[in-house]
Amino acid sequence: MSRIKQVAKQASQQGRKLLIPYLVAGDPDLSTTLALMHVLVDQGADIIELGIPFSDPSSDGPVIQRGVERALSKGVTLQNVLNLVAEFRQSNENTPIVLMGYLNPIEIMGYASFVENAASAGVDGVLVVDMPTTESEQLHGLLQEREIDTIYLVAPTTRDERLETICSHTSGYLYYVSLKGVTGAALTDYESVAANIAKLRERSDLPIVIGFGIKDADSAKAMGSLSDGVIIGSALVEQIAKLSDQTNPNETILAQTTDVIKVAREALDSI
Repeated sequence: MSRIKQVAKQASQQGRKLLIPYLVAGDPDLSTTLALMHVLVDQGADIIELGIPFSDPSSDGPVIQRGVERALSKGVTLQNVLNLVAEFRQSNENTPIVLMGYLNPIEIMGYASFVENAASAGVDGVLVVDMPTTESEQLHGLLQEREIDTIYLVAPTTRDERLETICSHTSGYLYYVSLKGVTGAALTDYESVAANIAKLRERSDLPIVIGFGIKDADSAKAMGSLSDGVIIGSALVEQIAKLSDQTNPNETILAQTTDVIKVAREALDSI
């Protein structure tokens, strides 16, 4: 059983909602990202998504785009991200790690090399934002061979025919995008989210987690009530940006960024 499936099964049995923080790998630097990963787990994170820095993150809003720029300015590469996962695995063998990014860096490395390196590092899932299921056969097949989950986004505008294909290709969990926009946008239309989640439930038994627009306790609780868990990204990345200019920024980031996750964990546990 994969780590993601095991964690999701345990959470379901406990009546616990999944909390999945997203970090841009290497923002503000790789050592701080590694330390944050461990602290976030201590604060109640169930799974961690690591963003692979890429120069044209088309689905991301300005907050994460700036985080990506900070990581790229430090020279962070896909190989650095894989090395980061391997280092995390030296002291944490249980928390699933999902890599989220865009196809270009993976194609440059080569599908086979990427999958082998990801498996060796201890990656549990891969979400390639700009890789539709119709063009994913080769990479999806290689990931399946190494028992790495392939995760796809489901948008409010996803048509039924495509939804069926996504559900048949996805493993681990379904990532529902809560709004028609980029990461960090305001989330307001809860009724349509509820309707679309119900539609997904009819087509898949996989856990459904909601991302985009979840910034605080209220939005985490509202979305957690409709799903199996939530993903929080922009709120974390924004906090890192605010604290990076302070004295002893790394210590401050570790101490205060996790407050976002702590509050979200408490909100989800109150459901």
